[in-house]
Amino acid sequence: MPDIQTLRDSAVFPAVAARKAINLIGGLSALSLASCAQAAPAFDSDSPWMLGDWNGTRTELAEKGYDFKVDYTGEMGSNLHGGYDHDRTARYSDQFGLGTHLDLQKILGWHDAEFQLTLTERSGNNISNDRINDPRVGGFTSAQEVWGRGQTTRLTQMWYQQKFFDQKLDIKAGRFGEGEDFNSFPCDFQNLAFCGSQVGNWVGGIWYNWPVSQWALRVKYHLTPELYAQMGAYEQNPSNLDRDNGFKLSGSGTQGAVLPVELVWTPKLNGLPGEYRAGYYYSSANATDVYKDSNGQPAALSGEAYRSASSKHGVWLGVQQQLTRRASDNSRGLSVFANGTMHDKKTNAIDNYVQAGVVYKGLFDARSKDDLGFAMARVHVNPAYRKNAEATNQAHAVFDYNDPTYLPPQDTEYSAELYYGVHLTHWLTVRPNLQYIRHPGGVNEVDDALIGGIKVQSSF
Repeated sequence: MPDIQTLRDSAVFPAVAARKAINLIGGLSALSLASCAQAAPAFDSDSPWMLGDWNGTRTELAEKGYDFKVDYTGEMGSNLHGGYDHDRTARYSDQFGLGTHLDLQKILGWHDAEFQLTLTERSGNNISNDRINDPRVGGFTSAQEVWGRGQTTRLTQMWYQQKFFDQKLDIKAGRFGEGEDFNSFPCDFQNLAFCGSQVGNWVGGIWYNWPVSQWALRVKYHLTPELYAQMGAYEQNPSNLDRDNGFKLSGSGTQGAVLPVELVWTPKLNGLPGEYRAGYYYSSANATDVYKDSNGQPAALSGEAYRSASSKHGVWLGVQQQLTRRASDNSRGLSVFANGTMHDKKTNAIDNYVQAGVVYKGLFDARSKDDLGFAMARVHVNPAYRKNAEATNQAHAVFDYNDPTYLPPQDTEYSAELYYGVHLTHWLTVRPNLQYIRHPGGVNEVDDALIGGIKVQSSF
């Protein structure tokens, strides 16, 4: 857990982010000057890049197969009411991403071949860690999804992709995370319960989402243009999570492999796009029971080691479907989504999770690119995990919640978020949001929390 910060301290992070942005912009601007006047000038609202097209150089490079991105995501969270610590303050987290995508067919003549390289840097603090959740047990969701996995620089993507048989067979190998292909989901919401691959949020000890990478192989086959099946093999190596191992390439510390399989259907219902996912994962590494010892007794009371299982597994379902359009514009309209996961009750703290929500894009004619989103989620704690906390307190004869050594039993956490995304330009979107969390961290004694947030997404 990070140290508790005051509001004055938390203001450091926006300043740091601003300095990073200024330095980055300055460097890229210097490069762009070599191209003289720009076809799409810097800060042009219609350009996809803040720094413009560099007199057409950027588009020309993309046409030759060289595409690159410099993205920024910044998130602010403030505890407006409730939570573990009622002292109001704010936290700021951010991420810079620098990536290049190479079309190897255009560059080298390799048919249907691609290469991706991405570096990320994260910094800042999270309001959930010490203000919303009880630090003795932590929480499950995060009010600032961009925080986490070590505030450090990482090699996030380094993969080669090759397609065969008229692109029906797709093979990708290198370093990347499971959520890039399996159980994938957009990340427009700021609360982690509505952002990205949810399996990685609830079995994060084995399934590593962005920005962590590991050695991996993914094979996809299109059964029809709208239906494909895929399977993967991912190195399960906890040392990849360490802050100092952001560029680790060796396999030392590997404990096993995560093997996901998934069926994905991408129909167009009444001409409107949808995506339906169903998947299963299996971990071949040993996993520790959350409650019992090898004799089937509560390990916290017996003093014996927790028993070990030879594997870990779970399933997921995901639905996204656009329901309406505005006139003939398919980019505007109402969409719905829902996600659910179930996990091994013997070895996992969370046994199931569900969420659902709606997004409306282009609600107002004058703001046709803006989007409005609302979602709710339920995170349910494995009863055996709760019993282990109760047994731990019994073993230490601690029964008062206010005792610093007390381990609060956790049950169910509910989250909700409402945001409005202001599409200021093609390269800048700002999403103010309100989040409500009932029983933060699943601890009934913690007051329900109201959080105010702002998410900024920009492409340089």
